[in-house]
Amino acid sequence: MAKEQIQVLNALDVAKTQWYHFTAILVAGMGFFTDAYDLFCVSLVTKLIGRIYYHVDGAEKPGSLPPHVSAAVNGVAFVGTLSGQLFFGWLGDKLGRKKVYGMTLMLMVICSIASGLSFGRDPKTVLGTLCFFRFWLGFGIGGDYPLSATIMSEYSSKKTRGAFIAAVFAMQGFGILAGGVFAIIISSMFKARFNAPSYAVDPLGSTVPEADYVWRIIVMFGAIPAALTYYWRMKMPETARYTALVAKNMEKAAADMSKVMNMDIQAEPKKEEGAEVKDRNSYKLFSKEFMSRHGVHLLGTTSTWFLLDIAFYSQNLFQKDIFSAVGWIPAAKTMNALEEVYMIARAQTLIALCSTVPGYWFTVALIDRIGRFTIQLMGFFFMTVFMFALAIPYDHWTLKENRIGFVILYSLTFFFANFGPNATTFVVPAEIFPARFRSTCHGISSAAGKLGAMVGAFGFLYLAQNQDPKKADAGYPAGIGVRNSLLLLGVVNILGFLFTFLVPEAKGKSLEEMSGEQEEECETKV
Repeated sequence: MAKEQIQVLNALDVAKTQWYHFTAILVAGMGFFTDAYDLFCVSLVTKLIGRIYYHVDGAEKPGSLPPHVSAAVNGVAFVGTLSGQLFFGWLGDKLGRKKVYGMTLMLMVICSIASGLSFGRDPKTVLGTLCFFRFWLGFGIGGDYPLSATIMSEYSSKKTRGAFIAAVFAMQGFGILAGGVFAIIISSMFKARFNAPSYAVDPLGSTVPEADYVWRIIVMFGAIPAALTYYWRMKMPETARYTALVAKNMEKAAADMSKVMNMDIQAEPKKEEGAEVKDRNSYKLFSKEFMSRHGVHLLGTTSTWFLLDIAFYSQNLFQKDIFSAVGWIPAAKTMNALEEVYMIARAQTLIALCSTVPGYWFTVALIDRIGRFTIQLMGFFFMTVFMFALAIPYDHWTLKENRIGFVILYSLTFFFANFGPNATTFVVPAEIFPARFRSTCHGISSAAGKLGAMVGAFGFLYLAQNQDPKKADAGYPAGIGVRNSLLLLGVVNILGFLFTFLVPEAKGKSLEEMSGEQEEECETKV
């Protein structure tokens, strides 16, 4: 039978929802708002950057980023994010969540601004500088994943923990939405002031010199919400679970939480057998003891996040085809540069409003009622169903009269990714590992996800090319085609469904119960 929980931790587990919970959601959530804005805003301006820096006189179509440059601009932030998840996840367990939390935010603020100030006039210098700062921007974003999830899980009560962690992650949806809305506003303002003919009418004049400011302003705007929350991050006390279970300072944990929760919490009296308990609980990460207790769980969280992100990020590949098919984005040569930014931003905003944002908040509303396991299984199942529904009759969907149905099914795959594994893979690693490994294991799990994102975003970029080399995009070799790529993604979702069975259900249980920390301490007394 497990030992009774430390008093301060029990007080957190049974606490009613208070103002400090909403403050923590807002402070941590604004980090994720910024993360999503910074990661996804670049997709709004890559076509504009291509027009500005890769214009070819006499070309039939506007300039565009060469494949290797496009891969670098989009992918370097993912590489930085993966590195940051591993590094800051480890650092969060070594130094404490709060000490590291401000570092990630300042890195995001500085690098957002620096990305927009990318210097030089020739393409190589500008894009090289942009990639450099986007790597470090991604590095800061990466740290936000394990730290925000861990802080929110350790602040929450066991009845509402899933909803609160999911609410932090759901701010991503608003970040994506804000990116689209802000790009619409900026492009509209510049278009009204510096109107230009379409590319077909005047190839060179269709991109006004002032357009170079547009992408820089959009990229730099991400620094503002991050900077606004820095003060509040620094005001947050260290989590009681880190202070009590890792730093072993019961008095400080009780004092900190007494202030936060506006109630008197007594410090746990020191036990004589404390040294023995510490020895018994000091097994290392990846030791035999760790692997026997948590190895399967870590395999479950890393594999499901890896597989989810392959499918989730590859879905973005088909957006340009879908937007063009339904007339949301006309042919590039019929627009000037600023019109194209406006149309792309409008399309992303519609998708975010209709499927991305609702999906996140369905998870927030239901995760503590029906559980993480059920939502994740359901999400992978429906993603598989809709992916096959798109792939098997793919030729049917390419016909003009059927394109609305294609968009509906496509939106539903996004909805069930977010009301499904995209949210739960973020929540679960913050709940099932011991406090001294919690941030590290979440960082490892999220890094596996970013590895999957790279496979999805770049592997499928090449795989989805037409099987006829003559019909492939400029600079790309022939691939297996969109239909076969969709079938392959359906198989990836099936694997995600199966690997979900390795992950335990944490609904309604304390963090110490899930991680086995109560049981470990009990064993020392036997």
